[in-house]
Amino acid sequence: MYRPILDPLADSLALSALVAGLPIVTLFLLLGVARVRAWLAAFGALTVALVVSILVYSMPAGQALLTASQGATFALFPLVWTFGTAIWIYRMTVTSGHFDVLRRSFARVSDDQHVQALVIAFCFGSLLEGLAGQGTPVAITTVMLLALGFGPMKAATVALVANTVPAAFGPLGLPITTLARVTDLPTDELGAMAGRQVPVIALFIPLLLVGMVGGRRGLRRTWHVAVSCGLSFALAQFLTSNYFAMALADIVAGLVSAVVVTVIARVWPPQRRDDPLIDTAATDGPAAPAPVGPVTPDGPDGPVTPDGPGTPGGPDRGVAVASRRVVAPHPPDAPAEVWRAYAPYLVIVAIFGLSQVPAIADALNAVTVTFDWPGLHLLTVSGAPSTLPVFRFNWLSSTGTLLVLAGLVTMAILRVTPRTALVAYGQTLASLRWAILTVCGLLALAFVMNGSGQTATLGTWMAGAGGLFALLSPILGWLGVALTGSDTSSNSLFGALQVTAAQRAGLDPVLLAAANASGGVVGKMISLQNLTIAASAVGLNGREGDLFRRMFGWSVVLICAMALLVGLQATPLLSWMVP
Repeated sequence: MYRPILDPLADSLALSALVAGLPIVTLFLLLGVARVRAWLAAFGALTVALVVSILVYSMPAGQALLTASQGATFALFPLVWTFGTAIWIYRMTVTSGHFDVLRRSFARVSDDQHVQALVIAFCFGSLLEGLAGQGTPVAITTVMLLALGFGPMKAATVALVANTVPAAFGPLGLPITTLARVTDLPTDELGAMAGRQVPVIALFIPLLLVGMVGGRRGLRRTWHVAVSCGLSFALAQFLTSNYFAMALADIVAGLVSAVVVTVIARVWPPQRRDDPLIDTAATDGPAAPAPVGPVTPDGPDGPVTPDGPGTPGGPDRGVAVASRRVVAPHPPDAPAEVWRAYAPYLVIVAIFGLSQVPAIADALNAVTVTFDWPGLHLLTVSGAPSTLPVFRFNWLSSTGTLLVLAGLVTMAILRVTPRTALVAYGQTLASLRWAILTVCGLLALAFVMNGSGQTATLGTWMAGAGGLFALLSPILGWLGVALTGSDTSSNSLFGALQVTAAQRAGLDPVLLAAANASGGVVGKMISLQNLTIAASAVGLNGREGDLFRRMFGWSVVLICAMALLVGLQATPLLSWMVP
């Protein structure tokens, strides 16, 4: 039985925190400075965490390794099970040719890439986050943007930035309900408080997305659409989380903003240029509007094949199409084929919606197996039994299993044979092998830091800032999500600590607990888990470091803005925003 202590190094919390932060520093340096491959960065940081836990925290080596093994297993199920299946569904649409139909359909709704980025990455991605989470929005929206002519790097960065503000409420409010469970605070108050923080950031994310797609020229052309998108999303998210149903905040906000963007883009379309160009991977600069006519999926990277578009080097190249050339306009697709192109995503929405019906949810969860990880015996800092060794094998109700069901329905609708579907799944796993290794190393790192007490040491040290902790509170959530890739996991790690620190500093516990969830949303874009999913989806394996460097500056700017907002909410100036 292992019980961690907060200050193992010379009885000094500050020195212990300095050492406890070494794994995170190692991860960021290897990924962002040394530019090593993501899986090497993850396992390098894991090695440092194991050394610190054994030598500094006196954690038995066997317990440390068992904790790492549980984290790696959790990465395989449910995380790899989820995003791997999501990409498999995409591959089947490529094999059947319906992804081209979907691309042409989106191009006819709006041939402007700025509008397409808002509708697909931000609005549709929010809907997917509200239903499924666990990397599904990033995996699906990146390849959808890719098929519309976005360069691989741009598709990945846009999807990562868009998958921020929905993360606070996640799949049907799970991050908030988890936060309520670990803090013993009312769920409705936490949801309402998060709904008065995250929408402020949501106002600016669409503008950032438009700027990423087209630079200043894109902002001048499409600012009114972006502003309408941000306002409608923020208002819907605020009203739903405060006065309707917190669990539906992202779903309602995503649907409302999608309708608003579509209407505004038709009533007040972005200004057109005479020479629209397709964005390419070779020059990943400001993107121009995609032409209305179809784009052939061939070019320097080769034709679309069952292995994924543009993969002459095999599955390692992923699904990236490096460049495209404009050809003669394609005849209008038959309505039945257009329906089939949208069907996989409609099926996903329908299945996840039905899975939340109480009777169906109870039936799915009835076969869940819960057990203690063999040989792992941990206590918390307070001496209570730790919940970390508990492994929940929800094999039927998990997101990945529901996606498999959606994939089977997709097979029937798209008329994909079982053999073709099985081959596509094998190719998906082969193309994701480095991503799988990365996620396993990353989750093993998170579990070791949590089980050994390193995470608690860092959080307790930050909580010693007293009244200034209101400014640091969102940063703690940001670090938690950057490390684990999940707002739910970050709330589990730091939720109780936020409440304790608030009580010691005389601050509102609801404010700081919600700040953990709200600050975590902008950590999603630099989470190695999400970076790996995005890179793998568009064939940028090994370039996670490039994505990290592109995302890090914006993530820092946004977390500073969130910290300032929470800090002001802790003062009389904005205290009226606290429920």
